[in-house]
Amino acid sequence: MTGPRYRDPTAPVAERVRDLLGRMTLTEKVGQVNQRMYGWHAYERDGGGHRLTDAFRSEVAAYGGMGALYGLQRADPWSGVGFADGITAADGARVADAVQRHVIENSRLGIPVLLVEEVPHGHQALDGTVLPVNLAVGATWDPGLYEAAAAAVGAEVRARGGHVALVSALDLVRDPRWGRAEECFGEDPYLAARLTEALVRGARTADVAVVLKHFAGQGATVGGRNSAATELGARELHEIHLAAARAGVRAGAAGVMAAYNEFDGLPCVASEPLLTELLRERLEFDGIVMADGGAVDRLVRLTGDPVAAGALALNAGCDLSLWDDCFPRLAEAVERGLVAERTLDTAVARVLALKFRLGLFERPYAPAVDRPSDPRELSERIARASITLLAHDGDVLPLTPSIRRIAVLGPNADSIAQQIGDYTAPQRPGSHHTTVLDGIRSAAPPDTEVTHAPGCDLVGGDLSGVPGAVELAAAADIAVLVLGGSSARSGDTTFDTNGAAIVTSAESTGMTCGEGVDLADPRLPDGQLALLDAVAATGVPVVVVLVQGRPHALPDLSGTAAAVLSAWYPGPWGGRAVADVLFGAAGPEGRLPVSIPRSAAQLPVFYNAKDHGYRGYVDQPATARYPFGHGLSYTTVGYAPPRLSRTRVTPDDPALTCRVTVRNTGERPVRETVQLYVRRLSGGSSWPRVRELRGFVRLALRPGEEADAVFEIDAETLASVTRDLGLAVEPGELLLETGPSSAETRGARLVVERPG
Repeated sequence: MTGPRYRDPTAPVAERVRDLLGRMTLTEKVGQVNQRMYGWHAYERDGGGHRLTDAFRSEVAAYGGMGALYGLQRADPWSGVGFADGITAADGARVADAVQRHVIENSRLGIPVLLVEEVPHGHQALDGTVLPVNLAVGATWDPGLYEAAAAAVGAEVRARGGHVALVSALDLVRDPRWGRAEECFGEDPYLAARLTEALVRGARTADVAVVLKHFAGQGATVGGRNSAATELGARELHEIHLAAARAGVRAGAAGVMAAYNEFDGLPCVASEPLLTELLRERLEFDGIVMADGGAVDRLVRLTGDPVAAGALALNAGCDLSLWDDCFPRLAEAVERGLVAERTLDTAVARVLALKFRLGLFERPYAPAVDRPSDPRELSERIARASITLLAHDGDVLPLTPSIRRIAVLGPNADSIAQQIGDYTAPQRPGSHHTTVLDGIRSAAPPDTEVTHAPGCDLVGGDLSGVPGAVELAAAADIAVLVLGGSSARSGDTTFDTNGAAIVTSAESTGMTCGEGVDLADPRLPDGQLALLDAVAATGVPVVVVLVQGRPHALPDLSGTAAAVLSAWYPGPWGGRAVADVLFGAAGPEGRLPVSIPRSAAQLPVFYNAKDHGYRGYVDQPATARYPFGHGLSYTTVGYAPPRLSRTRVTPDDPALTCRVTVRNTGERPVRETVQLYVRRLSGGSSWPRVRELRGFVRLALRPGEEADAVFEIDAETLASVTRDLGLAVEPGELLLETGPSSAETRGARLVVERPG
């Protein structure tokens, strides 16, 4: 091939990068590591179409190109983009291609731009498919289902011209007061790791690169306070907060986003020990590191100078900025000697390598994409699989045809906005979405009377609606009470510079969850509890359905509710999923990805705490109301003790098989999630945890059927974090435990012998 080496698609990526980098000016290099423009500022409505703005053209001209453009198709109250002025599915590819064409044709070297999109739980764009939030995905314990959904959503993003998906996957719910709990897969590192690798695999099948958020330890902020300090030691970081990152890197994640929180006194985006020594050297990550929105600008408080702030982040290992004013001044940093040009070259090389790997130099425009499956159907499947039956008296569910009058009550019974979660684009007016009330009306037998009243507001003390709700309940055969929280933003919501909601009181906004919406007390609001008590006092059987983005602290409902289910934020079609479970068209399959507390006073309650044999508080138990892994079904299931193929192994040869026989002892079919935990009884290089999830198997069992759940145990299953923060199988005595939850296990002893 004649022409520049970087134009040769058969040349190795490293050679193409080296050739292109050698042709670039300092200004062009700085342009490649910047992502300061909001995508919605790059276009404006022009009659029936869209035109590129002068601001966008000026940005491209200033740097001889553009490294990345964030959120071209993002729509939400913060961006102010809606159906009147935004980019719909019908327009997405055309506008993306116009952006790409302008960048290529108006840069000296013809370097394409990365189009970066928010994909928190589906593409955050007009007409984008909305999935249940990540906490609901965690409750499915089904990586295969999530991988299929990630592939379908990735195909949707790619068909609209997007290249890079920003997805929360690395944060863990270590404190349910944190408003971003809904963005996490749960509290456990192993479960998060399996879902993170499923996410990356699924997106890669659609040729979409994933940037995993947030690195690292953001879920461990003190008091559940968003973006605040963490008090993580290195061991806690390695034992709990790095497993998902390791899995994502192995699966081929294109990037990670540095978190806002500090680690050992430095914000993550400025931490060389975190971004370079740990991520690059120990985890061998060769992708890009992206700053969180405006995070580099925050470093000015440390440096006193925006040029030095940009240099600090670049020297630490950050490759690509987001919305800040500091990285655009990196040329000054080089000229002042604050950062070496070779350091800038390294960051530019990573950005260019991603563009080459995505094939953007050969195929810069939106492709015709065949969707592997319908993302809306997958969204509903996730919602159905996530519904978790927390408590049940054994008689009320599933609802039978003899139920002729159903009162559907509560502030979350008939609200799409309150079941789709934070970071969601406006929904098209007239779209066929399904609230819980809609789902029950559709699923109920034709002669069933379904009545409805909210009874109370989501928050606040106005109880004027309670008497009407009580009247409906008293006339019904059963009351379905839909309670919980809301992350619904509105046009009246005010925002921080990074898009987080600014909420001074839940009463003023109706938001009780979401970024920037932390709770000191995660219990259900007083009005909802008063409504529950008043309806229960009628004597009618009560089924509580929690539509929530965090594990709300729950009182003892054993004398109040006949059944309690968590539907999380189940997405726009979640009402059908809830109704299917209530009426028995589907059984409840969900298992808790988090522990549900009794009160804020006992926090934290995560199951895998250090094993110090704590007896509990004097005034209340220290245990969770419902433990991690818990979830009931409409049948009964019996577990035999686990059986090991070997009871003694060595660190060099740790392989064995663990089997447990599981029997459906009831009268209904079940999808049972059999869980494997490892508990260290002796040995090891640090104090052990109570137990740690290291495997799970899903079994489908007919009534009376039994089957073996089989776990292949290897070095990764038995490994622990060593004194030098590596991973190794350490000598000692372990208990391999199996069961239906972290609090219901039976174990078999395994000795790991010392070598020699």
